[in-house]
Amino acid sequence: MNVVILLFLTVGTVVSILSGRADGVLTALQSGAADAVSNALRLSGAYLLWMGLLNIAKEAGLVRALSRLLSPALRLLFPDAGNAKEAISLNLAANMLGMGNAATPYGLTAMRLMNERNPHPGVAVNGMCVLLAVNASCLELFPATLVGLRAGFGSTRPAAIVLPTLLSSLAATVAAVALCLVCIRPCRSRS
Repeated sequence: MNVVILLFLTVGTVVSILSGRADGVLTALQSGAADAVSNALRLSGAYLLWMGLLNIAKEAGLVRALSRLLSPALRLLFPDAGNAKEAISLNLAANMLGMGNAATPYGLTAMRLMNERNPHPGVAVNGMCVLLAVNASCLELFPATLVGLRAGFGSTRPAAIVLPTLLSSLAATVAAVALCLVCIRPCRSRS
């Protein structure tokens, strides 16, 4: 990815020099860097809040309750997850609350724990593939990050995206799970 970004910067700089607008490159770079820092500061409060609430929920036993609530779906999707179910539950809960970056550590922990039970370590097993697909489709009940961004930029209706996000992410997750189940079934019958 660094190569692609470097290529874009190089081509943009060369084109701006050839078109006589070289002074705009430095201005755009500085403006972009300032915007990145400003956006990071806007989001840090929301991330800290949601990550703290998720850790409190974990300590209070709500994660175990969520795991029990999700256990029929987790058994179907992750039959060989073993002790990774709690990390999977945390990952799914963080994704459902729209905290993609907060979900990442739990997803990595779940992958590590599933890999420990893997007969061929380093090769993705069905549960790992399903977790990746569910994370990529990312069912969001409340897109906290986007609502926080919209509020930070002064939107008069920052939560207006909740229903469209819920419907589109639900459709994507249902499609991803259905495809996983179709692909896993032939793999299980061969083994």
